[in-house]
Amino acid sequence: MRWIILFLLLVPLPGFCGGPVLSSGQLLYVPVYSHIYTGDKERPFNLAVTLSIRNTDPRGSLRLTAVDYYDTDGHLVRHYLDVPVEMKPLASLRYVVAEKDVKGGSGANFLVRWEAAEPINAPVVESVMIGAQSGQGISFTSPSREVQE
Repeated sequence: MRWIILFLLLVPLPGFCGGPVLSSGQLLYVPVYSHIYTGDKERPFNLAVTLSIRNTDPRGSLRLTAVDYYDTDGHLVRHYLDVPVEMKPLASLRYVVAEKDVKGGSGANFLVRWEAAEPINAPVVESVMIGAQSGQGISFTSPSREVQE
């Protein structure tokens, strides 16, 4: 039994070896907020949303196959891609939801699907929300999370 435990301790686990984990594709969930609530009366504060997708691999391209925007209830609001989009090494893309577009609600999200011909560094996918009213401004980011299909 001791040998099994010792063996398990010596086996390198992905993500714990000090280097990046390579992937040939993922489905990513990205939380976004077309508005948040302020004050005791929960007044909506509209926000512009930027979905940022950055290919972090210096050598490999990736292909976006889906960028879909969902509302608070999980209903599809908009497909952003009609055909797959190729991203060259270190390229970046952005998709914007205008501040006046409140269809998504406070629990909106994107699902982003990407693939690559061979394993590459996973892209950085995050949302940036920003808004300003009456001389007050707010901005924050929200990272993506890989999900199973």
